[in-house]
Amino acid sequence: MIPITTFAGRHVAVFGLGSSGNVTALALMAGGAIVSAWDDGEGGRESAAKAGIALVDLSAADWSGFCALVLSPGVPLTHPEPHWTVHKARDAGIEVIGDIELFCRERNKLCPEAPFIAITGTNGKSTTTALIAHILREAGRDVQMGGNIGVPILALEPLKADRYYVIEMSSFQIDLTPSVNPTVGVLLNITPDHLDRHGPADDLDLAMKNYAGIKERLVLGASMACVGVDDEWCRAIAEHRAAGHRPTITFAVDQPINAGWKFTDGIVWAVTSYGFLGGPPG
Repeated sequence: MIPITTFAGRHVAVFGLGSSGNVTALALMAGGAIVSAWDDGEGGRESAAKAGIALVDLSAADWSGFCALVLSPGVPLTHPEPHWTVHKARDAGIEVIGDIELFCRERNKLCPEAPFIAITGTNGKSTTTALIAHILREAGRDVQMGGNIGVPILALEPLKADRYYVIEMSSFQIDLTPSVNPTVGVLLNITPDHLDRHGPADDLDLAMKNYAGIKERLVLGASMACVGVDDEWCRAIAEHRAAGHRPTITFAVDQPINAGWKFTDGIVWAVTSYGFLGGPPG
């Protein structure tokens, strides 16, 4: 577990008590926070109580005492309607964040040099995350893999300077992680998905724009970005980042690119603005 010390001595509300919610509450408690946790479902409340997590009915709580709401990514933040806890938090003037935001803040405070590789995209996130983790392990690195794949991020081993964190992130998780700043941010692709969670049902264009904007946050905050440019949304994101003179590697299967990596017939080609450099790297 990664204890969260950035909220030590402060009162935090946690809503959504599935596996990640329970780990979040325990990680905050281990770091010295005072946690009030709740779930709309009886099963979630029962599992939290068995884990020793203090249950407080947040619908009747005094929100003026909380400094933050840590929300499960499965709970609506904006659409189709913000969850009632989000309304409570906003009325109280407190931030609404997720468990990966807690990780980012703890990393920034204690171990900013710990490599953090974040992967997102509409399709292929889990496969890419698992592949990156496998390659790093085979290279002899100390690797922790989690997030939207398998293990909640705060259930991973504690932060160390030479420990690699390979984290899959959904759009819901990115939306709850305002300070996401990975060492490497990977954006694979963007196609219409989960639009009911990102915009009004009668304006799919706006929902898609919002969805792409959330995905963009992951690479805009990264020290190095790797962006697939086969779709127009990702091409625009890569151009936006490159315009800011931020290190950016592009890759593609179908789309011609000026610089980056090209995948053709199972072969990886290095591409520069002058064309193909040659065959697969050795």
